[in-house]
Amino acid sequence: MFRQVASRILTRPTTTYSAAAAIRRPFSTEVADTTSGDEAFVEAWKKVVPNIDPPKTPSQFMHPRPPTPSTLPTKLTVNFVLPYASELSQKEVDMVIVPATTGQMGILPGHVPTIAELKPGLLSVHEGNDIKKYFISSGFAFIHPNSYADILAVEAVPLDRVDPAQVQKGLNEFTQKLSSATTDSEKAEAQIGVDVHSALNFALTG
Repeated sequence: MFRQVASRILTRPTTTYSAAAAIRRPFSTEVADTTSGDEAFVEAWKKVVPNIDPPKTPSQFMHPRPPTPSTLPTKLTVNFVLPYASELSQKEVDMVIVPATTGQMGILPGHVPTIAELKPGLLSVHEGNDIKKYFISSGFAFIHPNSYADILAVEAVPLDRVDPAQVQKGLNEFTQKLSSATTDSEKAEAQIGVDVHSALNFALTG
């Protein structure tokens, strides 16, 4: 039976590279405008409930992305968003460095499209000689082909608002908890505390 299954798998025709390359999902800048669908919805709404204004659809809150430039831009446009606030909106900067799970990743204008998972660490926004630093807990960075970057973090705080003494105190406390933990749950909770406070301490002293 195993040989029959293996032979079927091995003899199955594979897709050639040229055919696979021809199948490409469009970038966000290439997606067609859908405002006509909103207009149809509004017309249908007015026929059913003419005395109530129609609700707004999600596309009405979205701004279309500019097309991918033919030449390398000089600036990177950044949106840095938290669940409760927008730290940066359409901000043009020179570079952003994010704490990806694979290591610190620099994002410059013209960066290849990328999705990166973020870990606790230092996020720095570079604009000329000015560098704004944040400590973030986790999140994702979406780099688009038109030199736009969307950074979504669960929590973030400007680094200059972090108290080094409290960070060291928390690191000591969680280190002690980790050494005295007896259950898997206690060990996991203490390890997270150690990792976050270690990242905080490194961001402050590194």
